[in-house]
Amino acid sequence: MSGYAHDDERTFAALPPARGSGFARTWWGRAWLKALEDTALDGRQLKKGRKHAREGAVGAVAVRPGRITAVVRDDDGSSYRSDVLLQELSADEWDRLLDLAVESAGHIAALLDHEMPPHLVEDAAAAGLELLPGIGDLDPQCGCEAWDHCPHTAALCYQMARLLDEDPFVLLLMRGRGERALLDELQERSAARAAPAAGDSAEEEVEAGGVPAAEAFAARDILPPLPAPPTLLSAPGVPPSLDTETDPAPGVDPSALEFLAADAAGRAHRLLADALAPGHERTAMEPSLTVGQDAVRLAAAGSVPSGIAARLATGSGRRRAELDLATRAWRYGGAAALSVLEEEWTPDAEALARARTLLAEAWEDADRPVLRPAGAARWTVVGAEAQLRLGEDGRWWPYRKERGHWVPAGPADPDPAAALAAAAAGED
Repeated sequence: MSGYAHDDERTFAALPPARGSGFARTWWGRAWLKALEDTALDGRQLKKGRKHAREGAVGAVAVRPGRITAVVRDDDGSSYRSDVLLQELSADEWDRLLDLAVESAGHIAALLDHEMPPHLVEDAAAAGLELLPGIGDLDPQCGCEAWDHCPHTAALCYQMARLLDEDPFVLLLMRGRGERALLDELQERSAARAAPAAGDSAEEEVEAGGVPAAEAFAARDILPPLPAPPTLLSAPGVPPSLDTETDPAPGVDPSALEFLAADAAGRAHRLLADALAPGHERTAMEPSLTVGQDAVRLAAAGSVPSGIAARLATGSGRRRAELDLATRAWRYGGAAALSVLEEEWTPDAEALARARTLLAEAWEDADRPVLRPAGAARWTVVGAEAQLRLGEDGRWWPYRKERGHWVPAGPADPDPAAALAAAAAGED
């Protein structure tokens, strides 16, 4: 990328035809394209514009505050001047942004490295300053007189993404400040922050670090009440669709990301419901799950597309049939049920004696089934396709045999007779 005139205007020579599938490698370049694709109403115009940009039909690109300009050649040989406008930041907005930038040496180091620090963008957004464009922010103007993004302004935006990949200062110039002026202001503010203010005493510096405890305690009765908790929505929100014209990065599956986003929204909704429920302080924290356990949880969550189910099986080290069996167990009792299905444990002498006592006392003599040990904590019913498994928490899990395999038949029960009845009911 080359070309430089004045600090408030830069011109970049026409780029050669693009190779490969994507126009943006960096996250800020992809954010630029997302703003284009979310704004344009006609996907066909975007495809034509992407084709123009890929074939090198975009001439030299001039970048000025609030505007980029280029001449774009059409398929029939005609050329059009195309402009894309972006709102500049006001002087007050730049003042706040520069204050945010100098608060972290990492922000300045990233900018000097020609990278856009994500935390600076997040902090700016939290302060009401949008550095990256959003929906409707890229305003097209073209000599072809189209009222929306046409192939020419779309091609200019795709080419701009390649320029942004190399130098995020191009975006900052569009927002109103050139690289040299911006770096000079950052250096000046950094130096001012480093120098101690004249007349500051050690006592003043200590007081700036917080409020004395006695003062905070004395103010306890004059503090305003906490706001009312938010109203819980009836259902979690719908995650955004990731099916856009922008090609995903290698190895990224948009449908899998949408599935994970929907799962995260559902879990967040349940956590919020628990937090807002009476007695929420007694709600137990969700246990941490291994990768294999979480894959089963995801597969058991609901209707899972076959392609995603196959990925979950592979990622958890299971065959597809094994994952189906694991999800069946999970629906009966989560991680505890999965452990009973896939792992064997050996009770100590005391636990084993207690289990045998429960088995002996669970039925009347005439009704007691004949149980044969099938492992350290498993008993099979003689003459029936049923089995009891003892969990490490002392509960009994019913199993029955299907197609030569033992499968979960119901939730756990502290009473082995009730658990075995569940297995028998499923068999019937």
